[in-house]
Amino acid sequence: MTDRAWVATRKGLFELRRRPAGWTVANVSFLGEPVSMVLPPTASGRMLAALNLGHFGVKLHASDDGGATWQEQAVPTYPAQPPEAQGPAWKLVQIWSLATQRDTIWAGTLPGGLFRSDDRGASWQLNEALWHQPGRPEWFGGGYDVPGLHSICPHPTRAGELLVGISCGGVWATRDDGATWAAQGKGLRAAYMPPEQAESPNVQDPHCVVRCAGRPDVLWMQHHNGIWRSTDNAASWQAVTGAPLSSFGFAVAVHPDDSGQAWFVPGVSDEKRVPVDGALAVSRTRDGGKTFDGVSPRPRGGAGRPPPADGQHDRRPVGQRRRRRLVERGVAPAAADPRRAFRLAGSIQSGSSTGAIRAPAAWRHPSTL
Repeated sequence: MTDRAWVATRKGLFELRRRPAGWTVANVSFLGEPVSMVLPPTASGRMLAALNLGHFGVKLHASDDGGATWQEQAVPTYPAQPPEAQGPAWKLVQIWSLATQRDTIWAGTLPGGLFRSDDRGASWQLNEALWHQPGRPEWFGGGYDVPGLHSICPHPTRAGELLVGISCGGVWATRDDGATWAAQGKGLRAAYMPPEQAESPNVQDPHCVVRCAGRPDVLWMQHHNGIWRSTDNAASWQAVTGAPLSSFGFAVAVHPDDSGQAWFVPGVSDEKRVPVDGALAVSRTRDGGKTFDGVSPRPRGGAGRPPPADGQHDRRPVGQRRRRRLVERGVAPAAADPRRAFRLAGSIQSGSSTGAIRAPAAWRHPSTL
């Protein structure tokens, strides 16, 4: 068990320390600046912090002394975009995920590219094989206007094996160090898509994917349309029902040794992205999703509309922006009657604004912060 954790927020990077009386803030870096992701100290002691400074662009900083001092590094850079290239602009919008695999550091970005660094983050190379997948122009943004690669799950014992989650572009895996990729979406369902496209692996919206370090063939996913679990290294996914409060959310964590134990933070629904009853709650399963327990929220002045049941999100009157983008790109059919088009627009919604609390793998038992 570690006594340190880091929280990346829109108001800075906070280092937490476990004291006898509980967790306290020990250090703050980049106060007042949006930190989109942090990489805790690697085996060499290097930390990385990614910032999104809006008008001033994306920045990346490194520390070799536990966050006491920082040095600016080069950010991932996309190649020049060919005039005939489809899809969003080849321009770095945000660094959304960071992960290590032996001596390699991986970075997931908006608009969906995966970069690698073999020199501790000093320079970056775009993974061309994933970026040039024929179906990539079909990917689209959820909470952002462009797709985003937010989850990176290296295999702990198989060199060159990696799984990534993209919103909205599905789950992809490589077993040859990024030379080739395959979609891993069997069993997933996107209720925000037209019925004939709902099971397409290329349009799934995983909000977060995590792998159990002790049993790496087991993965958990918080999807836009519920909770999913795989026990065969993402070859197939099974829906997990019965989560208390709501199955909608963004965060998921799995115990590093016990693959049946996972934690979730439920939200009301996709069109109301707030905690249920206005209070943070964490639900936990200890048996692979058969039953749940956890902390119940404390009502704070009005429960509002109850959360929708599993699979019912697509019936809510929201999502006009997503539907309009899908129609404009020819992914979803347009209606001849404008009134019908408006009703169709109200049936499509999704998005992802995934955040993360990161700590070293040695942190075995999450506790209340």
